[in-house]
Amino acid sequence: MNIDGVNTGIVLDHIKAGKSMEIYELLKLDKLNCCVAVIQHVSSTKYGQKDIIKIDEDIPLDFDVLGYIDSNITVNRVRNGKLVKKVHLSLPETLTDVIKCKNPRCITSVEQEILQKFRLVDKDKKVYRCIYCDSEHVVR
Repeated sequence: MNIDGVNTGIVLDHIKAGKSMEIYELLKLDKLNCCVAVIQHVSSTKYGQKDIIKIDEDIPLDFDVLGYIDSNITVNRVRNGKLVKKVHLSLPETLTDVIKCKNPRCITSVEQEILQKFRLVDKDKKVYRCIYCDSEHVVR
């Protein structure tokens, strides 16, 4: 299969195999008026398999969403066919409106307009806690 390179835009590389559609939905890439290519289960010497997303436009990205989904993602910004910036992600310290608290007694379950906020409490185990009720959420 042949997918052309990006002339000016973004390439999200080293996405954990099978996670690209989750990124596509969370970043609302379907709302863009440019070419977006989602390539799944590409052979990778480092990871075995990976996904890649190519966006044919330089758009602002939510690095917290990307780092939460997969902290191994590499964000490559391309201009005039040349790599101009490479960003390596990490787990964000806080998340706002990315995940929802599963505690039915949490204030965010009753008051729908309150932002869902979580803080990272264990980087090694990838554990977040709701700032309102202290419920735990583990990144899978």
